[in-house]
Amino acid sequence: MNELHQENIARVTRRQLFGSAAGGVGLAALASLLGGDSALGAGGLSSSAENGLPGLPHFAPKAKRVVVLWQGGGPSHVDLFDPKPVMREMAGKDIPDSVRGTTRLSTMSSSNAKWPIVPAIKPFQKYGESGLEISSMLPNIGALADDICVVRSMHTEAVNHAPGVTFFMTGSQVPGRPSMGSWLSYGLGSETDNLPTFVVMTSSDKGKTCGQLFFDYYWGSGFLPSRFQGVRFRNTGDLVPYLANPPGVSREGRRALLDEMAEINAAHLADYGDPEIDTRISQYEMAFRMQTSVPDLVDFSGESKATIERYGPDALLKGSYANNCLVARRLLERGVRFVQLMHSGWDQHGNLFTQLEMQCRDTEGPSAALVRDLKERGMLDDTLVVWGGEFGRTPFGQGDPASPKGRDHFGKAYTWWLAGGGIKPGTVYGSTDDFAWNITSDPVHVHDMQATMLHLCGIDHTRLTSRYQGRQYRLTDVHGKVINGIIA
Repeated sequence: MNELHQENIARVTRRQLFGSAAGGVGLAALASLLGGDSALGAGGLSSSAENGLPGLPHFAPKAKRVVVLWQGGGPSHVDLFDPKPVMREMAGKDIPDSVRGTTRLSTMSSSNAKWPIVPAIKPFQKYGESGLEISSMLPNIGALADDICVVRSMHTEAVNHAPGVTFFMTGSQVPGRPSMGSWLSYGLGSETDNLPTFVVMTSSDKGKTCGQLFFDYYWGSGFLPSRFQGVRFRNTGDLVPYLANPPGVSREGRRALLDEMAEINAAHLADYGDPEIDTRISQYEMAFRMQTSVPDLVDFSGESKATIERYGPDALLKGSYANNCLVARRLLERGVRFVQLMHSGWDQHGNLFTQLEMQCRDTEGPSAALVRDLKERGMLDDTLVVWGGEFGRTPFGQGDPASPKGRDHFGKAYTWWLAGGGIKPGTVYGSTDDFAWNITSDPVHVHDMQATMLHLCGIDHTRLTSRYQGRQYRLTDVHGKVINGIIA
């Protein structure tokens, strides 16, 4: 018997072994599809992954759900959250060499001969009893000053958009690993039968000034089973494609068809143990349930006029950031664990003095409305809200040194803000030097923020792992520490 034949026999033997172990999962899934024993659990499947891994959460969570308000392109910390009066005094002069050091910059700036200081384009104001200093371009977020924690000491190694986004979302600048929402879905399971555990919505600035793309791996499941990946709601056409029954197919007919397919898939799962078959079973059923839950989700007739107005003039404009924020609140109310809103348009290389204010006007009102809405409904205490992007913008101007019109990417120091879910409100964490260039206290790396977010969800980031290609992986790779200074 040759080696190839022996290898094939071994492979089949292993497949049969895994199939035997997974058969119970498939049969339990099938029982759920056919209206079987309710003791299988709220998720409808007896699989521990569907209902969360054994032993998770590791400790009592402060946050039951998370919404990430991703501001793609790199919001300028210099203009929005980190006031630097010295920069106004030195406007037009070069950033000192002693400050710049050997900082890694993008190829658009790394060979510059001049580094002209560009101070904040609009004045800062003090807001709330806490006196947080925030740009006057963000009055609605400023009104939340006593509810948010501003982290001025974020830093990353990434200098370009896609690696920077991938780094926060997956823990690696190289695509292929599970995203944060997938890790939470895998570890903690679902709290709803009728909607996905992890939902993604995207939007862009009205002028389409930013050419960045939103890649599927920003919400992918990597090497985890694909049922843990984010479900993207579309901003044109049907919110979720192919949910509606084809012409001539009744709901009863679709139910009967799914039941028959489930029997076939469960038998196939028992034979081969392929987790993607298990995914297929569960997702067919989820799609059937979403035929009724999704229309209800986007039926805004029950929302008060005051609520709609709070989210701004675009609140009912499908695909807008404002509409996505409103839908996000409704998703969180219905048990969705992780909502990821991704909005592009913060990449002001040559239009800083016009586009930045427009971007703030379109996004800061809906962002603040979501926080206020959650607070009024008693949900903010156990909902973690995170606002930020992949990096900040350079304190020096980009373009003609005599009259710069923009700012380049900058990862050495930048700002995020967080609210709810165990965050210490009305506070500032970390600081930078007089040029918003170097962190002078309490640095927060991307992996530290990931570790802290998982901690708030009741997870020890070092213990939520999955074995792949011979090693244990986790969201934070081999790094990260919890930032206790931002936790209430």
